[in-house]
Amino acid sequence: MTISAIALGERATHGLIDAAAGAVVALCALTVAHAALPARQAPPTPRPIQTVEAKAQPAQTTLIAFQDPLPGEEIASPFGLRQMPWEASGRLHAGVDIPAPSGERIRLAADGVIVRAGESSTYGRFAEVRHAEGLTTLYAHMGRIAPGVRSGVALKAGSTVGQVGSSGTSTGPHLHFEIRDAQDRPMNPDAFIGRAFATADELPLALARRVPNGVRIAHVSRIPTGKMQVTQARFIRRDGQAANLAAAREAVAAEAEPVGTAPVLGFRPKGPEAGKPAIPDFVVSTGADGRPKATLQL
Repeated sequence: MTISAIALGERATHGLIDAAAGAVVALCALTVAHAALPARQAPPTPRPIQTVEAKAQPAQTTLIAFQDPLPGEEIASPFGLRQMPWEASGRLHAGVDIPAPSGERIRLAADGVIVRAGESSTYGRFAEVRHAEGLTTLYAHMGRIAPGVRSGVALKAGSTVGQVGSSGTSTGPHLHFEIRDAQDRPMNPDAFIGRAFATADELPLALARRVPNGVRIAHVSRIPTGKMQVTQARFIRRDGQAANLAAAREAVAAEAEPVGTAPVLGFRPKGPEAGKPAIPDFVVSTGADGRPKATLQL
């Protein structure tokens, strides 16, 4: 091998060494430069979408709701102390009297189960229904009890109980309607009709049991047959002017008190008779001494 060839080989070797060294230096420079760059921030982790679940609202529950048993008709004789012409003194009228035409449909006031249905000498044809919390309603003096209304039958509010009539000790076509508590104490139906109650605490039991002050003197359009003799006897005994009814009539004929258009129990003129004064057979008024006095209207 010549000296020239040896020299060329050494130069090539030195070139490779220099190139490798240069590559190392360049790699180190790139590493340093990369380290000097600010660190790349990792992209933010997407937040999960929070869904708000709608809470189910508790359904509005109704413990008991009372409807009007005779919609559109008015109460003529309210709950409270009342004296009829054949009675010696006032006593509790344990419900309300609602006059209506004979045959008008009577509706069940609230969901319930029939306890009794039948006929008595005083209430006439009647039905008794038990409701929530032991409350009961009574429908009396009906002309007819609806088919299927018998003990143990469950009925919805608004179902037909019967028809308006004048059975039992009645002064004319009307419904006698009562509401009683679980202890069978009478309560004022006015506190319940047309209202709904969600809980037992909402029931106005204490308020409904209050009896209004004073005695209401009843004006009636007809004396029940079974009470006619008693009424006549009381009239004669009060006036003390006659030993028989004929003489009593003569005694009061000139002093009969005007009746006017005052509400009359069991009598509400309809059609052509509407607006005309209702003339009862007997009127019980309060005399100068404060005591009830019976007057016969001729």
